[in-house]
Amino acid sequence: MLVVAVLSGFALAIAAPWLVRLTRGVTGWILALLPFTLALYFSSVVPQIAAGETIGVSYPWVPSLGVNLSLLLDGLSLLFVLLITGIGSVVLVFSGGYLRGHPQLGSFYAYILMFMASMLGLVLADDVLTMFVFWELTSISSYLLIGFKHQEQASRTAALQALLVTSMGGLSLLAGALLLTQVGGAGRISELVHRAAAVHADPLYLPILLLIVGGAFTKSAQFPFQFWLPSAMQAPTPVSAYLHSATMVKAGVYLLARLSPVLGGTDTWFYLLGTVGAITMLMGAYLSLRHTDLKLILAYSTVSVLGLLTMLLGLGTDEAIRAAVTYLLAHALYKGALFLAAGTVDHEAGTRDVSMLRGLRRAMPLTAAAAGIAALSMAGLPPFAGFLGKELLYEAALHTEFRTIWTGAAVLASVFLVAAALIAGVRPFFGRVMEAKQKVHEGPVSLWIGPLLLAILGATVGLLGGVAGQNLLSPAASAIGNRPLQVEGALFHGFTFTLGLSALTLVAGVALFAKGRAVTWLGHLTSSLEQFGPQRGYFKLIDGLNSLARRQTLIFQSGYLRFYVLATMAATLGLVAYPLFASVGVRWPVSFAGLRLYELGLAVLILVAAFGAVQARSMLASVTALGAVGFSVALVFVLFGAPDVAMTQFSVETLIVILFVLVVHRLPHYSVSSSRAVKIRDAVLCTSLGALMTILVLAAAAVPLDPVVSRYYASNSVPGGHGHNIVNVILVDFRALDTLGEITVLAVAAVGVYALLRLRLSAKEEPE
Repeated sequence: MLVVAVLSGFALAIAAPWLVRLTRGVTGWILALLPFTLALYFSSVVPQIAAGETIGVSYPWVPSLGVNLSLLLDGLSLLFVLLITGIGSVVLVFSGGYLRGHPQLGSFYAYILMFMASMLGLVLADDVLTMFVFWELTSISSYLLIGFKHQEQASRTAALQALLVTSMGGLSLLAGALLLTQVGGAGRISELVHRAAAVHADPLYLPILLLIVGGAFTKSAQFPFQFWLPSAMQAPTPVSAYLHSATMVKAGVYLLARLSPVLGGTDTWFYLLGTVGAITMLMGAYLSLRHTDLKLILAYSTVSVLGLLTMLLGLGTDEAIRAAVTYLLAHALYKGALFLAAGTVDHEAGTRDVSMLRGLRRAMPLTAAAAGIAALSMAGLPPFAGFLGKELLYEAALHTEFRTIWTGAAVLASVFLVAAALIAGVRPFFGRVMEAKQKVHEGPVSLWIGPLLLAILGATVGLLGGVAGQNLLSPAASAIGNRPLQVEGALFHGFTFTLGLSALTLVAGVALFAKGRAVTWLGHLTSSLEQFGPQRGYFKLIDGLNSLARRQTLIFQSGYLRFYVLATMAATLGLVAYPLFASVGVRWPVSFAGLRLYELGLAVLILVAAFGAVQARSMLASVTALGAVGFSVALVFVLFGAPDVAMTQFSVETLIVILFVLVVHRLPHYSVSSSRAVKIRDAVLCTSLGALMTILVLAAAAVPLDPVVSRYYASNSVPGGHGHNIVNVILVDFRALDTLGEITVLAVAAVGVYALLRLRLSAKEEPE
């Protein structure tokens, strides 16, 4: 069933464009049945996973490399699978209403279903290389989704930025994964968990950690790679909601959580993840107050929470792991609801600018309710799921090394997030009614049912925290910690210091929200520093690469055939000469005693004819000399028992000479166009390359040949290929695909020549 769950998404993605044509307005509801059904199935195995069991399958994929399609369902993957499928079904329904009538709606459904299937494969993968394959598929599918509005330059730029940053991290992850499998002696994560001590003790542990963490940091938008995530808001709102709540940006967090038992528990892990996570958490929370676009506010707050989760995984204590899984679930629910509500507001009111949005609760009561509940959860108000996450966050920060730093950072970031939650989820719906460009009203069912459902689910998780903790969060925490961990999920633990910090956070956040000028002041405080930020560095790097590419193109793509030949010869000489003499060595023939006089004469004739072709002062003389070279080579084939090849050579050389003679009077006269220095350069290069080829032939002739291949062709030519000419049988049967490729190349070239000739004839026939 695990393989079916992954592959069914890809299959439905292929069929989605046709379903759009057949079902029209209800396609989103129909497509949502797949993730909804998968969510129901995985919900049915929750008791089994909660009891400590796992479900796994493995099929050979690339046996020669030891790569298997290994999938594993445990507590951590189950939590992510339920979020991916559950929120995925909501997003598909929402997309049908949000993009109703869009000409590319079928493509959109295909992309987002491929995205969903890739994420399922990623979180279920037990083989490291299998995980990498799905990791890259999420990058490709997210590129298509972010750049969905491809007619807009901003969308194309954002999509390319996301692809380049995450692909760079993907290469880092691949290198780290290969080293990890080598050091750990296993390719399956479930086996590597039991070899953590050996991985930690190996000298390659630090490179492995840095490479894998680099992949996770780019994917989950950790500092200094956080800039691509807000730019990705150019994507349609359903994509933003899905990407931020349950899928791509959580992939890096998932990777860190999954590999915590293998790589975690060291000082390097603690300081690296803790420091980067805390910086990202504070920066994202602060930057969320600098914008008035609803999606940007929510995007930067997501960056903050991703940093928060990374910091908790870096701390690695039992309290930190409990807080990480609880906050992850709470964030997925309230952030999905807020993004979808923002999309509904944009769809109905025509703007996402919070400075222009007021009093929408009367016209959009259901959307207002969904946004309000989700905002209260984001702010950490009881009894919502966000309150449980914030309580556990403070508890974890207070019970670890350097608790003052971690606690202070968590409280400050949470204050900013409270203000951001109220700005995004409350401000647009209260106050005086706005003057809208269009009549504002509640959207269709597909636009409000999703955010309302997610918001209510967030409240339910808070109220039933014990049930969620026992059945869903505890197994996930146990998988991360590789030890039994219980998440209680209780709303009230008494009047503790943690509760006091939560109250302080709410008061400070509400005060910051109420002081609109303070928020504006905070926004402009560091605006001048943006020019030194990582995003500017990214664009500088891209500009530099483009400039280098242009200069390189001017050099290597000059448009002159002689330069291309010169570069090819120089590269061949440089790449072949060094390994030949330095590594392989040259084995010369033992003796030239078997050399016959007429063979030596042919060799001299070829050299003289070639020299004559170079020194000729007329086109006809040069063609004649080249023909002499070709016919002499054909005689070599005759003397060494290859008459069929010789006949081919004779035919080709005769045809070439005839063609040249026929058109020689149309070719330009010979003229001296090269300086003396250029001639010397060309002579040295050509002589060196010729000498290298001669040495290669002599060295190859000195190596004893193993007749096993020739015996195979000789014994199988007649029974296998039904031909007595072994060369022909090799070309037609044994190397049929190679021959077919050559024929295809010639056919394409012939079509091109014909088209050019027709174009020239058409130009001549046009009246002046």
